[in-house]
Amino acid sequence: MGFEELLDQVGGFGFFQVRNVFLLALPRLIMPMQFLLPIFLAAVPAHRCALPGTPANFSHQDAWLEGYLPQEPDGTLSSCLRFTHPQAPHNTTLQGEGQSPEELQGEPSTVPCPQGWEYDRSEFSSTIATEWDLVCERKGLNRVTSTLFFAGVLVGAVAFGYLSDRFGRRRLLLVSYVSTLVMGLASAASVSYVMFVITRTLTGTALSGFTIIVITLEMEWLDVEHRTVAGVLSSSFWSVGVMLLALVGYLIRDWRWLLVAVTLPCVPGIVSLWWVPESARWLLTQGRVEEARRYLLCCAKLNGRPMGEDSLSLETLSKVAAGERVVQRPSYLDLLRTPRLRHISLCCVVVWFAVNFAYYGLSLNVSGLGLNVYLTQLLFGAVELPAKLLVYLSVRYAGRRLTQAGTLLGTALTLGGRLLLSSEMASWSTALEVIGKGCSESSFTTVYLFTTELYPTVLRQTGLGLTALMGRLGGSLAPLATLLDGVWLPLPKLTYGGIALLGACTALLLPETRHAQLPETIQDVERKSAPSNLEEEEIPMKQVHD
Repeated sequence: MGFEELLDQVGGFGFFQVRNVFLLALPRLIMPMQFLLPIFLAAVPAHRCALPGTPANFSHQDAWLEGYLPQEPDGTLSSCLRFTHPQAPHNTTLQGEGQSPEELQGEPSTVPCPQGWEYDRSEFSSTIATEWDLVCERKGLNRVTSTLFFAGVLVGAVAFGYLSDRFGRRRLLLVSYVSTLVMGLASAASVSYVMFVITRTLTGTALSGFTIIVITLEMEWLDVEHRTVAGVLSSSFWSVGVMLLALVGYLIRDWRWLLVAVTLPCVPGIVSLWWVPESARWLLTQGRVEEARRYLLCCAKLNGRPMGEDSLSLETLSKVAAGERVVQRPSYLDLLRTPRLRHISLCCVVVWFAVNFAYYGLSLNVSGLGLNVYLTQLLFGAVELPAKLLVYLSVRYAGRRLTQAGTLLGTALTLGGRLLLSSEMASWSTALEVIGKGCSESSFTTVYLFTTELYPTVLRQTGLGLTALMGRLGGSLAPLATLLDGVWLPLPKLTYGGIALLGACTALLLPETRHAQLPETIQDVERKSAPSNLEEEEIPMKQVHD
């Protein structure tokens, strides 16, 4: 008897699994509010050099400001420079005292803002850009905060992937909750930019536990038939979180309190772990038969399939556990030891990089759509819900592989299409941007489901850790890619689209998993490519000798 048959006895989809999905919904809500927080947290409002004797109204000072601020090539007043000495604006006479003859006859000299900046606070009362003047020549430091946050997520993906395969999904989920809460509150209390960057990076590391543990805890309790619907349902909570971020950002305009607001939901999350079950699949692979039996009996009871104490005997479960081959220590090298698993791992890291790079490239750039930042964020969240319905239908009837490739191809085509539109076609450009956001979210939803089904139970978290690592590398580079507009204005979108196209082609090289049972061991994965050679052959991981 395998675990799938065991799960069929206790119920592969019922109240137990539905409760599990909703208990694990909270991390899905927290993740987008933290990952996309820089949209509001690091927003850069209109700003200019602080000037002496400034009139009170920020928006009606143009005539007076012309004497102090140079004009940009597009006619707007500079945000980063001021004249060394005041000039005479139209219909105004200013003294030229202190100016050199060269300045009086030629172009006046300019200097960076010596007294700091003044900000338009009509939309944001405070952001990290206004807190530490991360503008003009320091604007790169603003982008660095997002890059280092995703670098923290990258490191956490490796750590949580390996540790949750060693010590269990539930225990590491608790570590993720507590660490996110502590680091999030520490970030909100930061007294310097360096402290903020460090605590924010550690927050990203802690959040990695959510990204790779939650989906696994859900999938390992589900039968083959219901994995798709449960996966799409659970991923819809991400979209709700995206829209909630727009609402919370609209209501809270100060970055410190905004950070507190998106961090405090970790408290009820910690409490909810009392009812979250450990993965019985994982427990059996570790030889912890008694604990697995307790959870399986609970599953049967809640699903209306009461079973006697003898129905799931320790002897029966021990035989299942023996078939799982697990007094073994998972290693990242195990992902590369055998041909088929190596092929899957190499393809998955490329797909994950492309999915994250394109998604965060689109999500973190909410300007240029003709809407304010709150409406844009709400629209981006709303378009994800119908996109998930299309994913559900597509993975059921077209399969995981074609859906993954198609959604990435759609992202690439919409990004490329925007480059062909003129500035006068703003409505078409907005429509393509929204469609591209829907396609990129669809690819994100699919890649979690697809990858979970490709890896065996003994290496599932380790495999997700490796692929999530490369995904977060893509996420960390996405904000920096926007700086390429200084080289050529369309280059950022061309880069996002090109990487998405590469991911689409790579996805076609992966095996299809529709209607397939979750593989339990490395042998299960390898048999699919060479059943005659591997039927009797053992492909163990590195053994742990107690």
